[in-house]
Amino acid sequence: MTDTASFDQFLAIDIRAGTIRQVEAFPEARKPAWKLAIDLGPEIGTKWSSVQITDLYAPADLIGRQVATVINLGARRIGPFLSEVLTLGFPDAEGRVVLVSPERVVPDGSRLF
Repeated sequence: MTDTASFDQFLAIDIRAGTIRQVEAFPEARKPAWKLAIDLGPEIGTKWSSVQITDLYAPADLIGRQVATVINLGARRIGPFLSEVLTLGFPDAEGRVVLVSPERVVPDGSRLF
């Protein structure tokens, strides 16, 4: 059983859609990862995220793809890199991260509700 969160607590988590515009290798990461530049629209701008998805996604698979991100958790330093947003995903049966994406294209920066 999981802890219960209030609706207000859920609303406090700012989940936005964004489009991956750039992918860079992250050789300094302990586990294989990509650095993603995610366009979150004109209000928020482009933010960077580190994601451990190299086993399922090549850079060519990621450019132009929309993903779901949490933008208000604060930045997290991962080695020399500052990850500004959390990119959301679910583990598959082997524990590999499968990205969360809108079912259809939405404007970058759209908020989940």
